[in-house]
Amino acid sequence: MMRLHPRLWLVGLLGLAFMLPGPEKELEIGARAPLVDLKMRDVSGKMLSLKDVAGENGLLVIFSCNTCPWVAAWEDRYLIVAQKAKELGIGMIAVNSNEAYRDRGDGFEDMQRRAKEKGYTFPYVLDEGSKLADAFGATRTPHVFLFNKDLVLVYRGAIDDNARNPEAVKHHYLLDAMEAMVAGKPIPVATTRSIGCTIKRAES
Repeated sequence: MMRLHPRLWLVGLLGLAFMLPGPEKELEIGARAPLVDLKMRDVSGKMLSLKDVAGENGLLVIFSCNTCPWVAAWEDRYLIVAQKAKELGIGMIAVNSNEAYRDRGDGFEDMQRRAKEKGYTFPYVLDEGSKLADAFGATRTPHVFLFNKDLVLVYRGAIDDNARNPEAVKHHYLLDAMEAMVAGKPIPVATTRSIGCTIKRAES
């Protein structure tokens, strides 16, 4: 049997990777929010869309989950962000797109328990089939997308620069972006690297 050179194997694997189904490219700054009318089930039992949640000054979407330690590390700041969003007239929603983990801690009842335990003051919805995550090109939890009043993306990435120690944060990327956006000022840092667990999409 003919043996392929290792480089040919690598080329073949790379080609396969490009053919495999997955999310769209990560949403670019200046892009409009996709699938704004898609209804998703909130932990309250209501069916909500991004358009339903958007505030007069914008919309904050956080791809999140119950099972990721990176989410747990940042989760205490969700409520701080939610309060600031409310003050600024920005709607906020957390989205669970972990379709492959519905029976491993990211099911709807798990989400309801998590929201209650953590005192969520914002919608937490189940993204069936990871449709919204795919449209956004979201890859991690947490993964943040901030839109202005016209639902145009102005910031994406991380909440801040220190997941493990809130007292040691030097750059409050998201809060700074929210304040700048509402004040009509340039966003100090428009994109940062999202650090977290991969979104657990179901295999097709």
